[in-house]
Amino acid sequence: MPTWSDKLVQEVVRSILEAYYEPQFSDHSHGFRPGRGCHTALREIHYDWRGTNWFIEGDISECFDRLNHELILKTLQEKIHDGRIIQLIKNMLDAGYMENWKFNRTLSGTPQGGIISPILSNVLLDKLDKYVETTLIPKYTKGKQRRPNPVYRNEVRRARRAKKRGEGEKSALLKKRYQKLPSKDVYDPNFRRLRYVRYADDFLLGFCGPKEEAEEIKKDVKEFLHEELKLELSDAKTLITHAKSEKAKFLGYEIHVNQTDGKRVFEVRDGVPVNRRSINGQISLEIPHGVRNKYSERYMKYGKATHRPEIVKDSVYDIITKYQLEYRGIVNYYKLAHNLHTLNYLKWVMQTSLTKTLAHKLKVSVNQIYDKFGTDIVVGDKTYKGLRVIVPREGKDPLIAIWGGIPLIWDIKATLEDNPKKLYAGRTELEKRLQAQLCEHCASTEDLEVHHIRKLSDLQQYTGREKPAWVKFMSARKRKTMILCRTCHLDVTFGRPMKRQKSSS
Repeated sequence: MPTWSDKLVQEVVRSILEAYYEPQFSDHSHGFRPGRGCHTALREIHYDWRGTNWFIEGDISECFDRLNHELILKTLQEKIHDGRIIQLIKNMLDAGYMENWKFNRTLSGTPQGGIISPILSNVLLDKLDKYVETTLIPKYTKGKQRRPNPVYRNEVRRARRAKKRGEGEKSALLKKRYQKLPSKDVYDPNFRRLRYVRYADDFLLGFCGPKEEAEEIKKDVKEFLHEELKLELSDAKTLITHAKSEKAKFLGYEIHVNQTDGKRVFEVRDGVPVNRRSINGQISLEIPHGVRNKYSERYMKYGKATHRPEIVKDSVYDIITKYQLEYRGIVNYYKLAHNLHTLNYLKWVMQTSLTKTLAHKLKVSVNQIYDKFGTDIVVGDKTYKGLRVIVPREGKDPLIAIWGGIPLIWDIKATLEDNPKKLYAGRTELEKRLQAQLCEHCASTEDLEVHHIRKLSDLQQYTGREKPAWVKFMSARKRKTMILCRTCHLDVTFGRPMKRQKSSS
């Protein structure tokens, strides 16, 4: 990881590069860019990719680790003629890294954790964007619209003639038949469309045309990446997916094209009433089935929602706030999904876990938690059941923590920032814990000390069969410090079983 002074220099260089390159980047690129993100990429697909036949899911093998330094510098030199800036960026790329107190050179890839890395990757991958836009899209785009389907038109004429002759039953039968046929010729050789979206090293292509040509597009992209950018397209992960019968995976969503003849809408065209299929060809964004289970498992044990012992010692306010922020983050990310309602199960699991955690902390029943903290939360014109705790403060507005009141309503215009502001526990929070004069494991008030770890990731390297309570405690609260009495501190330091019983408070 870069030092503080290196980060400062990188931020200055990043701001210079962004100011120059940002207006030149492709409108189809959404990763690591101001005002853009996962939601803008998905929204472009939803609005502009109607009628897609095939999805090509692009996966570049180890993209950021394999970005060629010479290519990056050469690309920068095409637009930047200040040798000092180029040399400074070269030094950043060649800086290397320390591992187990051993220096390792970096021969490829952008600096890990570097502020400048995202903009450098976009500068190089912009060449892929331009290649798709200037070469592939013109090559695989032709025709204004698909020609009419002759079979469909013939059935429509037959139905109308039958109706004029008074053969109502036959006309209805023919109408039901042609309503199951496409009105346009999906195999029209004179109509093609190719669309493209990229987010960082993930990209998706949508193609209207035969699969054979989709295979050619995949081959063209693979050759360009190999020859021009020295990158490899993963054959195993770069899939060609049928848009109607299968689902492509992109940015945590599943994407497919709707095909439902039963949903229809009446409208007037040129003074003639028309009963048309309303959603056929539209792009549907959905939450993958496994997502609900993946998030739910964090709050479950042996298949049931359970309390979280590692945060029981937090205040009621902190516990409710933590659950609400976690749930809101998941819901906000999947706001664009048509099956957003499936997160109702996750809400039930999290709410059960929350109430059990509070009940465990306060040593009361779950029903008593609802009696004490249950409330109605009004959002717009709807009322939701939830939990609320109010913490009065002398001379200040009270602190209020709420669980619930987050509607599961599809919103294609929802926007999620790529880099939301992070909340950090500052020095005052540590001071408050010290002033409490309690060991955070056994509640002893004698010989208090502060246990430190170097970094949070060290907690993930514990190799025991089950992580000790102190490891779970620090992991859950994302703390690098823990207030312990002398006895508990020595047990932790030397890896011994904790002699004192864990406090139940």
